[in-house]
Amino acid sequence: KDVQKEREPHVYLSKEEVKEKIQSYNSSVTDKLKMTLNANGIYTGFIKVQMELCRPITVQSSQSQGRCAPSSQETAFYLPDGCVNTLHISSTNTVREVIEALLKKFFVADNPAKFALYKRCHKEDQVYTCKLSDREHPLYLRLVAGPKTEMLSFVLREHETGEVMWEAFSIPELQNFLRILDKEENDQLQLLKNRYAAYRGKLEEALRGVLKPG
Repeated sequence: KDVQKEREPHVYLSKEEVKEKIQSYNSSVTDKLKMTLNANGIYTGFIKVQMELCRPITVQSSQSQGRCAPSSQETAFYLPDGCVNTLHISSTNTVREVIEALLKKFFVADNPAKFALYKRCHKEDQVYTCKLSDREHPLYLRLVAGPKTEMLSFVLREHETGEVMWEAFSIPELQNFLRILDKEENDQLQLLKNRYAAYRGKLEEALRGVLKPG
């Protein structure tokens, strides 16, 4: 169930309260992804982000990184469903910075503005998905909720705009989308041809049996 962003006040914790929460958090961790409190009060830790992308992403090769002009080394493809990535971040990192870091980690060339980070949580036997604002701090949310992803998890999606805003995509991205559609069309056409060829073969075999002398 998707709901509008909840207006939750950010509770500013004292350094001692943060320390206590981190100790409690780390005592419950089962995957060794613990948090660390630094002397300056900033803490670091890990979040897992599930990728739920409906459209293809454009990925750069390592040779084309850092170039401003579109490169022929960019490829568009669909991410598999349920793909989960782990990021090491700090308590000062915002949602927008997390999105940018996630895309950079996997050499995604798409504009970060196309994406949004959501939180998914369980309340009263229902699952709620809420879009996070760019200024929120995911690691703080993770700390408050605890390490169990059943209580809170993060999801990366495209912005929900109703219809696809194709004008937001670059020419190389659109060309890659067309190539993907052409390949999918050819694959489906070949499957259809193979199915009818097999059906034709069985009919011809049945006819030969019927027309066989004696």
